[in-house]
Amino acid sequence: MYIKALMKQYIDTHVHLYDEGFGTDLEEVIFKARQQGIISFILPGIDIASHESLLSVSAKYPEFIYPATGLHPTSVKDDWEKELEFVFERAEENKYCAIGEIGMDGYWTKEFIKEQAVVFQRQVELAASKSLPVIIHAREATEDIFSVLEKTKHLGITGVFHAFSGSFDTFKRIQKYGDFKIGIGGVVTYKNSTLPATLEKIGLENIILETDAPWLTPVPFRGKRNEPSYIPIIAEKVAAAKGCSLDEVAEITTINSMKLFNLNI
Repeated sequence: MYIKALMKQYIDTHVHLYDEGFGTDLEEVIFKARQQGIISFILPGIDIASHESLLSVSAKYPEFIYPATGLHPTSVKDDWEKELEFVFERAEENKYCAIGEIGMDGYWTKEFIKEQAVVFQRQVELAASKSLPVIIHAREATEDIFSVLEKTKHLGITGVFHAFSGSFDTFKRIQKYGDFKIGIGGVVTYKNSTLPATLEKIGLENIILETDAPWLTPVPFRGKRNEPSYIPIIAEKVAAAKGCSLDEVAEITTINSMKLFNLNI
């Protein structure tokens, strides 16, 4: 009991445990993460097709897994209205800790970029109406994201910019649109990442940790499946960038996560 009390505690604020990549060894993955001090996991929603699996995993571990609901920008297709209606219906169930993963993505295609903007704004407004934080996905669509947030900044939004890898100037712009944290994951460990230098200027009170597993695996496991048990590797890199102790990173980022997502831990 004494050793357990001394264990550093973390929260993986963005992990897709319901992905088929964990189909054969989910229990082992969760066990390994818990052994590394990961006390809670937040599962972001993507679309209708994956939602049943998300809820199934969440229901199996209700004491430490928290589901979110949202329509991912890359799932915005011809049927976006049906998908968006599904999110609004789910949000009425009041069992979700956030609206997400939402946002905009111009990396794969810009075919539905206008629809992405509509869907993003509607979901931000939904989150505000439910007093829930948002989990924002932003990839090669920064100005489009800010254009939407300019329209909603009066709503008092809270949330996180998932997989943040931007500059300090981008971070400062984010703060104009709401009370946003930045989600730091495996990218901070990459050889050519500018993120460590950026983090030097950003206070720990603005940072939460995530893996985005099974993707964005940190060094030295890059190229393999990502797992939530790798959160301490990310935390170590943040501590090095900030010139502080690992204990401090663990404590402050965990508190940040609990407050943002209103977790009852």
